[in-house]
Amino acid sequence: MSIKPLADRVLIEPAPAETKTVGGIIIPDTAKEKPLQGKVVAVGAGTKDEEMVLKVGDEVLYGKYAGTEIEHEGNKYLIMRQSDVVAILA
Repeated sequence: MSIKPLADRVLIEPAPAETKTVGGIIIPDTAKEKPLQGKVVAVGAGTKDEEMVLKVGDEVLYGKYAGTEIEHEGNKYLIMRQSDVVAILA
């Protein structure tokens, strides 16, 4: 089974959270910053008012609280509207 977003939504695989240590102290998962970038893995067809400009494989930046977290076959993804994406990384 695969996930196919509808309308102007995109499916993004978030970049892994950075694991920094501070003076030898390991930061637990709950205190890590959420990544604000990821890779587009699926896109919808767009709407009559908004064409889809993102494509599979694009590296993107998105807002801190954008999207809905979902888990599929052990992988974590975000699904969000194209308008929640703020930039494409070149």
